[in-house]
Amino acid sequence: MNNILDISIVIPTYNGAERLPNVLDALLKQIGVKDINWEIIIIDNNSLDSTANVFINYQGLYANNCCLKYFLEKQQGIAFARARGVKEAQGKFIAFLDDDNLPETDWVFKSYQFGQEYPQAGAWSGQIHGKFEVEPPENFSRIQAFLAVREDGQEVYKFDADNLRLPPGAALVVRKQAWLESVPQQLIFKGRLGKLMLSGDDTEALLHIHKAGWQIWYNPVMQVYHQIPSWRLEKSYLLNLARGCGLCIFQLRLINAKNWQKPMILCKTILGNLRRVLNHLIKYRRGLSSNLIALFEIEFYWASMMSPLYALRCYLSNKFVDNLDKL
Repeated sequence: MNNILDISIVIPTYNGAERLPNVLDALLKQIGVKDINWEIIIIDNNSLDSTANVFINYQGLYANNCCLKYFLEKQQGIAFARARGVKEAQGKFIAFLDDDNLPETDWVFKSYQFGQEYPQAGAWSGQIHGKFEVEPPENFSRIQAFLAVREDGQEVYKFDADNLRLPPGAALVVRKQAWLESVPQQLIFKGRLGKLMLSGDDTEALLHIHKAGWQIWYNPVMQVYHQIPSWRLEKSYLLNLARGCGLCIFQLRLINAKNWQKPMILCKTILGNLRRVLNHLIKYRRGLSSNLIALFEIEFYWASMMSPLYALRCYLSNKFVDNLDKL
């Protein structure tokens, strides 16, 4: 096998001993990969279960043109796990799969083929279908993108990165060159750690790729099924998710902004989301407590409105730590 491979499949996982075998089984069934040199990399993000044993059980099951590797990443957070995956990957393209993502049998081939046909693409993603343990709430499609479900039709298109319309990190494929040239080693957002469940790590990386001049594409023939357990549709989880997604908005919008644009972004973030909150309160004033989707949207708008204050808090906290380090 050549030192430079065609594509690396990177699977970050935390306590994924029960979920991971389903992903590896799906990768064993891939078609169209006979002439592709590829690898599968498990990044164990400091798991407390028997994730390492899964690697041992599957290690010898893949064909000669594909190998399975395992690495332990002790720094907690999906951003650290992805960065470790990029470091270890030998593929020209790097495809990220979460440990609850089940790819279609041609997903690896379609992912590789698109990268070959679109040399200006720095990242690309396809359809992500929800595989729900329980029936989602009414009007769930309005918020499904927050749970990494994306079904945007059958036409190829370029994502609107300037307006933060970007794919999730789940089932995302990147050109390794684009990542290495564009994405800082230390991102602002580390993943959904702690009670805040702060998001933004995947969007942050993509914004840097976009800023460097690479294109980001939607390719509908790449299809993945996202397993969503019942607890991820419970009210407490969804509201925490909405809050975590909203609090990162202001910092994300600043990444590609010029200095003269920043005051306008500040005003737009506060006033625009205040208007959305008020409109929702008026529109759903009757029965709001029982409308989970409307509550989610209000929580997201409210957290987005507060995101400049959160950004200021982070800035002051970091300055305080820097000053302590200088003592």
